[in-house]
Amino acid sequence: MTKEKAQARREHLQRMRAEQRRKERRTALLMWGTGGLVIVLLVGLVGFYLVKQARETSMDEVVTASYDGGQHVWDKVAYKETPPMGGEHNNYWQQCDIYDKPIHNEHAVHSLEHGAVWITYRPDLPADQLEKLRDVASTTGQRDYMLVSPFEGLPAPIVATTWNNQLKLDSPDDPRLPAFIKRYQNGPDTPEPGATCGGEHAIVTTADQAPLPPEPTTQGDTPMDSISPQPTESQQ
Repeated sequence: MTKEKAQARREHLQRMRAEQRRKERRTALLMWGTGGLVIVLLVGLVGFYLVKQARETSMDEVVTASYDGGQHVWDKVAYKETPPMGGEHNNYWQQCDIYDKPIHNEHAVHSLEHGAVWITYRPDLPADQLEKLRDVASTTGQRDYMLVSPFEGLPAPIVATTWNNQLKLDSPDDPRLPAFIKRYQNGPDTPEPGATCGGEHAIVTTADQAPLPPEPTTQGDTPMDSISPQPTESQQ
């Protein structure tokens, strides 16, 4: 092999090696670029989901009040809100449960004082939505502190209320409903957290079944708020 041919061969091999290195660099850059793009897309999707979820479960539309607890009365009360969010209430509280008829406001407000969430709905709420509402109430938060009943004249199809907090809703599918329950049930505004929402002194009748109880004539017949040993945690 002549000197010129050997030199040409070396130059050819160098060009081949250089071209191979360029291909390897392009492949590596393409792989890193694709991987980076996937990561950026994933981060963007996760961020979009978190922002969307935060917006959908925002409590910005919760209306608040500033009622003090312990205002027990025997007479009917004229409340400012519909349904009431606190204030004077009957000495007897309503048994936390799901009712298909209206209950006395005065008993329900006492249950709010004990930490209950009171979900009220318009009597003409469609049957399929009512079923969904009952499902949410049965599977979210503490069942021992859940009160559900129809209510005439509501400002929205569904209204969720705790002591000093209230949220108006158009549908039981609204993700703010379970978020409201988890945040405010037995929450920091509860005047008597841990007090039972049941027991022997709880009212189990609806408004059409029994009037408000009269003031007792015998001293010592007034019910005493008692602390529940341990609220039952339902599925989240």
